Amino acid sequence: MRHSYDDFHRAVDRSDATIELDRAALAMAKSEYPNLDANRYLSRIDRLAAAVCRRTGSEPTVYRAIAALNYVLFHEQGFRGNREDYFDAKNSFLNEVIERKKGIPISLSVLYILVAQRIGLALHGVGFPGHFLVKYTDDHEEIVIDPFNGGEVKSVESLEALLRALSGGKLRFHPAMLAPATRKQILKRMLGNLKMIYLRQSQLLKALTVMDRLLIVDPSSAEDLRDRGLVYLKLECFNQALEDFRKYLRVAPDAVDAAAVRDHVVALTKQVRQIQ
Repeated sequence: MRHSYDDFHRAVDRSDATIELDRAALAMAKSEYPNLDANRYLSRIDRLAAAVCRRTGSEPTVYRAIAALNYVLFHEQGFRGNREDYFDAKNSFLNEVIERKKGIPISLSVLYILVAQRIGLALHGVGFPGHFLVKYTDDHEEIVIDPFNGGEVKSVESLEALLRALSGGKLRFHPAMLAPATRKQILKRMLGNLKMIYLRQSQLLKALTVMDRLLIVDPSSAEDLRDRGLVYLKLECFNQALEDFRKYLRVAPDAVDAAAVRDHVVALTKQVRQIQ
């Protein structure tokens, strides 16, 4: 298990611009697939990109490149959104998305970005509320793409309709919702999805490995420190829970639940002393 943490740490412990999203996403999957051969999947992404290049021709435009991406990924290869089992953890692992040809918005978006990158098309992830997207921007235009829905190009009107559906009309569309996500933000969102799934399924040990990785990406994440402390507490790992709760209070001393966490600290401090 230790080597999988090391791989992920090496992949993300650097400036955001130098993170290789493909290697980081595959290193993330090693918690579930410790024998994963990253080079195998990198080669498969390379082959997808080669197929796209064959369709774009010698003078590709942005729209021709997007059309080729959509044809190869969604029509020729059959990648699609997994609507039938949306909360299957496998949808969040890049290797499984490549193997099964289905995923959720963010994992399909990551694959879309990685293939585009290999053909020279720079795309950005977009952390749209509740539905990850991809966009292309230059000095003249902005093109928003939905890989979960076959690479559909989204208009402002369709984005407004999507947001109404996702939020039950509680949110109003704002252009800031299309801000490009950093690589670390993308990884945190992928891991956050897994964390939610594992906690919902009471798979505490798997949730723990995910939160370990979240804290590698962002060591000062108060939410993840608190949540990992709560998982440790359920697992009766009292020293580890106490350490995380203390860190949480240092990072977020004025949090809404700070008093409750302080109560945990007092109780755990007594309990740890008794054990010793």
